[in-house]
Amino acid sequence: MENTPFRAVPGAALPAAYTTAETSSFIDFLRVQAPHLLPGATGLGIEDPVRMRQAADLAQQPPHGTTIVAITFDGGVLIAGDRRATSGNLISHRNMDKVVVTDAYSAVGIAGTAGLALEMVRIYQVELSHYEKIEGVPLSLDGKTNKLAALVRGNLDGAMAGLAVLPLFVGFDVDAPDPATAGRIVSFDVVGGRYEERAGFHGVGSGSLFARSALKKLWDPGSDKDTAIRNAVEALYDAADDDSATGGPDLARKIYPSIVTITAAEGAVPLPDEEAAAVAEAVVTDRTSQPRG
Repeated sequence: MENTPFRAVPGAALPAAYTTAETSSFIDFLRVQAPHLLPGATGLGIEDPVRMRQAADLAQQPPHGTTIVAITFDGGVLIAGDRRATSGNLISHRNMDKVVVTDAYSAVGIAGTAGLALEMVRIYQVELSHYEKIEGVPLSLDGKTNKLAALVRGNLDGAMAGLAVLPLFVGFDVDAPDPATAGRIVSFDVVGGRYEERAGFHGVGSGSLFARSALKKLWDPGSDKDTAIRNAVEALYDAADDDSATGGPDLARKIYPSIVTITAAEGAVPLPDEEAAAVAEAVVTDRTSQPRG
């Protein structure tokens, strides 16, 4: 009976484990109390690696998302992503939001298998919130990235079967001695390795090569937030120009990049659609007005 899933009954009390702070990790709590709620026996994969290989071999591939870029600026950091998801050679979604605010001072962009990535980010959001409620203080920025690395490592079986998830993390370090340089960018590999990107910018996804090449020429450590937003959209435009899996600004359908900025004063804030539209339209106008050889 102890392993029987608990179902709420009017007048019945919750089991003691639900009201006792035995662990500050929500994922560890689920593994003990309700493992059936985790999306796979290992935490974030599909239960059977053979089934995962079969899923990866299907003619209709699960949707994948690209491209994500992150940029630091004077007093903060931002993350931006295009809106396209592809299944093989087909566009499966044109308006997918791949940039997610995960707590007051952090955000994550996702590239890779869209379904697994979105599920991973949702669990990560709950994990950060659960820790803060139990401990009374938020996780440090290093703690946040370590938690995310563990989730990526939990999907290793999926990655080996071709269902990889590669998040890109940005956060503002409230404990940094210099707020002007407190914005941080952290990338991950499929086995859970975490790497702080100190160049001031980074990108993941199939169009990231072109986006990073653009940012090499555009990035300025002393730039303000508005300039960084413009540079992010320019980089995504370049990625879409050469990578078919990356969607550029779509003025006809009113689809523009997703952007989240993080500063000490405002925390993590998604850029309003009308502001993203104004920047994207300005970039498209400038590019189309340039003389062509």
